[in-house]
Amino acid sequence: MCGIVGIVGREPVNQSLYDALLVLQHRGQDAAGIVTCESGRLHLRKRNGLASDVFDQEHMLRLRGNMGVGHVRYPTAGCSSSAEAQPFYVNSPYGIVLAHNGNLINAEELKRDLFREDLRHINTDSDSEILLNIFAHGLSTWPPHLKLTEEDIFRAVRTVHDRCKGGYAAVAMIPGYGVIAFRDPHGIRPAVFGERDTPNGKEFMVASESVALDTLGFRLIRDIAPGECIIFTRSGEFFSRQCAENPQRSPCIFEFVYFARPDSIIDDIFVHKARQRMGKKLARKILHEWPEHDIDVVIPIPDTSRTAALSLANKLGVRYTEGFIKNRYIGRTFIMPGQTVRKKSVRRKLNPIDVEFRDKNVLLVDDSIVRGTTSKQIVQMARDAGARKVYFASAAPPVRYPNVYGIDMPAASELVAHGRTTEEVREIIGADLLIYQDLEDLIDAVKKKGRVAVDRFDASVFNGEYVTGDITEEYLKELENCRNDGAKQSKDTEKADVIDLHNGA
Repeated sequence: MCGIVGIVGREPVNQSLYDALLVLQHRGQDAAGIVTCESGRLHLRKRNGLASDVFDQEHMLRLRGNMGVGHVRYPTAGCSSSAEAQPFYVNSPYGIVLAHNGNLINAEELKRDLFREDLRHINTDSDSEILLNIFAHGLSTWPPHLKLTEEDIFRAVRTVHDRCKGGYAAVAMIPGYGVIAFRDPHGIRPAVFGERDTPNGKEFMVASESVALDTLGFRLIRDIAPGECIIFTRSGEFFSRQCAENPQRSPCIFEFVYFARPDSIIDDIFVHKARQRMGKKLARKILHEWPEHDIDVVIPIPDTSRTAALSLANKLGVRYTEGFIKNRYIGRTFIMPGQTVRKKSVRRKLNPIDVEFRDKNVLLVDDSIVRGTTSKQIVQMARDAGARKVYFASAAPPVRYPNVYGIDMPAASELVAHGRTTEEVREIIGADLLIYQDLEDLIDAVKKKGRVAVDRFDASVFNGEYVTGDITEEYLKELENCRNDGAKQSKDTEKADVIDLHNGA
């Protein structure tokens, strides 16, 4: 999962881009990057690390220009090498900078075609570089012409949709022209845009989540539609066009469960309200299946599950309290390579408040259970803190299948619920009782009983049904081979000593 942002302004955009990346930091803590454009010249800074660590005052002063794009990353495809930090740049045609959130499932095929047919060399394992070169090749015309038009860009995005398979939201910048953004034909990955008024005229912004617009004073206009391309020119013009033949709005439901900030709006759905409804649905299930429950207190596992846990507690009529203190300087654990690192980080990340657990029957609420490693340790923490019984509730159904559209869910064999029953998972995590949300209830909770224009959700991590319809068993096996912990550690080790020539100053 990654976060993208692009701004066409009337004043320098470096501070706004940086502020947007801070707001989108939850979407990736592996690397950050910004490219700005000043009088046709590009200024780049990108490195591994949090945005606050990547940029200092010297870097910000050098990121001059009224137009730019930014990115925060964690590695879905490729590795954690700083060579794969974004945005990426290609000099022909026109000079294009691109940042991308998602995953191309036909990346290897595209990489071969780019070399054999398009005569383009790919320098990293990142599918974002592939997407950039597909877009760049689509912009190439014969005979070449200097004056770029919106028709050229729409044609290039149609080429992207025709050739690229998977989930993607991308923002690109062309020096002297403007900022372009587009979304895959299924709308799997999110992207929104807005505007703000300044004394010098309107400024435009595109970002992964609406919260980035809110914090910078931009008015949310709408989501980029699945398959749509939008253009903000340097002179302030706006163009948009549907560039896919059969678009279908199928956003990833895991955005609402976990990844998106609760104060964001995605595809006209308030994430906070969706999580409230998840809690109510789960409470109804508990009351139906366990009407004589003996739960004394509901405790969320911070931070994402708080909203669902509070509404669940209210529906049950049970006391809600905070029982864990979170160290906010530890990254998200389920995307960390290696079980040893992951286990250590959980203990550093959460610390229980003993008095909230002692001699109580506790219901712990989490947004989801992925590997089960974190859940098992948290259950044990609750017991060590004096809980009499520890029950566990997941606001999402069992995660049984890998994600192929841009979330670094581990290999299927590393998912605790893959091939296991709820009772078997309960035994593994050590809870006295485990209850999952039903998928139908999750969909109803997010979709607001059909009051939003979503054709279907990508719920593939729960049901194994991939909305693009082209995921084969062979692909999933290849995915497992490259995504398991051993493969990730090997890949990162191989690249650890490579000097990156594209990091900027």
